[in-house]
Amino acid sequence: METLREAARRLEQGETTSAALVDAALSAIEEREAELHSFLTLLPEVRAAAETADASRPAEAGALYGIPYAAKDNLVTEGVRTTAASRILEGYLPPYSATAIERLEARGALLLGKTNLDEFAMGSSTEYSAYGPSRNPVDPSRVPGGSSGGSAVAVAAGFCHYALGSETGGSVRQPAAFCGCVGLKPSYGRVSRYGLIAFASSLDQIGTLTRDVRDAGVVLGAIAGRDPRDQTSVDAPVADYLAEIERGARGLRFGVPAEYLAQGVAPAVRDEVLRAADLLEAQGLTRRDVSLPHTPYALDAYYIIAPAEASSNLARFDGMRYGPRDEAQDLLEAYRRSRGQGFGPEVKRRILLGTYVLSAGYYDTYYLRAQKLRTLLRAEFSAAFDEVDVLLTPTTPTTAFPFGANTDDPLAMYMADALTIPANLAGLCAISVPGRPAGGLPVGLQLMASPMREDILLRAAAALEEAVR
Repeated sequence: METLREAARRLEQGETTSAALVDAALSAIEEREAELHSFLTLLPEVRAAAETADASRPAEAGALYGIPYAAKDNLVTEGVRTTAASRILEGYLPPYSATAIERLEARGALLLGKTNLDEFAMGSSTEYSAYGPSRNPVDPSRVPGGSSGGSAVAVAAGFCHYALGSETGGSVRQPAAFCGCVGLKPSYGRVSRYGLIAFASSLDQIGTLTRDVRDAGVVLGAIAGRDPRDQTSVDAPVADYLAEIERGARGLRFGVPAEYLAQGVAPAVRDEVLRAADLLEAQGLTRRDVSLPHTPYALDAYYIIAPAEASSNLARFDGMRYGPRDEAQDLLEAYRRSRGQGFGPEVKRRILLGTYVLSAGYYDTYYLRAQKLRTLLRAEFSAAFDEVDVLLTPTTPTTAFPFGANTDDPLAMYMADALTIPANLAGLCAISVPGRPAGGLPVGLQLMASPMREDILLRAAAALEEAVR
């Protein structure tokens, strides 16, 4: 499928119509969706909306006007079923839309449907969806990654021009790496979280999945910015990211921290990162040595902090207002049955773990120490970014793994996010760009930059994309 910008150019020049773009998307979906299962809900009214967009196209339509996109099903959409891939939200019709959705709609974007995910965004393979897994379009015997697996599949398979996902520990970048598209996690606070069903509130961030880096800049420019409804959104200027990319990356400094190439990273993935480093140097970027010694402990800290916040956030889902509810003798039994049937095994595991680490006698031992480690990690990144503008690492330790390979071993599943989690803990902006495939499967190359420096991140990412192509 063409890029978002190519579609916008053809629309502007009258070479195509929004209705034709939607028809092409629906045709692609009809051909492969039964196999890949990227969507939980498709909107039948999108065809009529496309015709309306064609009939009322303004003279100065922006790059997103009349172009179909998809959104992860943990972003609430007014009047459209939103489940977070959980039985406990089955049939839920939100009375409002997420800010990111509103901002795209204000620019004339056409929502094609809501995409599959790991239940409540808790997973790394989309195998934990209550409605069945999505499949990798490159090799359907392998996982697409998670938790934004459905969004990555929809973009990689050509079902839509771009998609929204969400990140708590790598849930945009990791599936982008597995499926071979571009996944951007903005800095914490860059994009409003209003309307994002919360997993871990100090980590969650809405991100983008696109076909190339410049498209990521276009979509980010549309959804970024301060939102008074989200007190964690930052009042920082939103750059013209396409103009920033055109400045080029020559003269930027980058580092390749050794801790991200350590044991557990597949040799083919490590080799591709080192090749990419050489290519960046050839493009005029300067390489410097950096070290992040606390990186190996980030995974441990994350799986204390994130479940702790999840256990608090998910307390509201009690089966009283929506979702399954059985008759019971008392309120406690009603809660027990509703949550027992409504939540899947991974969500239950994380609720139990989070409740445990926050309980009396264990808070200081686990949660407080994890937060101290998070502070150390942030300080290390800050020191590193005094020396370099961006960091280059693998996005994932391996390429996409087969279905069922890690479902019986939660620790092995959690390791899939070992290289993406540090950016979430530190609130950085980060992006995954496709490298050269290994064994026929996509390899993701990750770049990270200081908080609120998406301009620098995208400049470097565009140079990396061009170099490894």
